[in-house]
Amino acid sequence: MDNSGKIILDLCGGTGAWSKPYKDAGYDVRVITLPDWDIFDIEISKNAVVFNKQTPTQFKGDSYMAIKYKDIYGILAAPTCTMFSLARTTGKTPRDFNDGMKLVEGCLQVIWASRKEGGLKFWALENPMGYLRQFLGKPPLTFNPIDYGDQHTKRTDLWGFYNQPKKSPVKMNDKQLKQMSNNTRELPKLPTDYVLPVGFNKQAARRSVTPQGFAEAFYKANK
Repeated sequence: MDNSGKIILDLCGGTGAWSKPYKDAGYDVRVITLPDWDIFDIEISKNAVVFNKQTPTQFKGDSYMAIKYKDIYGILAAPTCTMFSLARTTGKTPRDFNDGMKLVEGCLQVIWASRKEGGLKFWALENPMGYLRQFLGKPPLTFNPIDYGDQHTKRTDLWGFYNQPKKSPVKMNDKQLKQMSNNTRELPKLPTDYVLPVGFNKQAARRSVTPQGFAEAFYKANK
């Protein structure tokens, strides 16, 4: 099947791990993430969403990307969870829900416009289980990576309109359980072509990579 005409938007996509199964299957994947693209620097028009490139002199290509709503097949969104994290107890700055919600709202603006003006088939917004559910409500799915074959835990909420991925749970051995308890699990490597945005922490980026098993299961259920 030719999927080249189906655009998948991966908003705040980081390394693009969540959308990788779509890319491998020939979908037209657009990873909207810093430093190239900023979800705050977009234009919502009647027929298309326009993303403005942040560093046109550093990166080759056009200074903007216009995508017609009718061509957007699916949207994956992973806004940064810093302000909603239950673990944020020693942050350098106080928790700021207003700041955190701006990123969520930016993603939802694109989702709403794509559904109202186009033929969006599915959309999903994820965040580690935390305070965001006090704003968006209880999600239809909360999962752990071990539910989909990855050997670690990280309870994650998933809102949206999508088919629920089929679980294939595994158990962790004693060594893996110990690594999770003392926060020393082996983290995935960052892709060689991934550009870490200025001010971002490399270890945090590695921890935020979407688990491969979940990404594959989500793709199989929503393609």
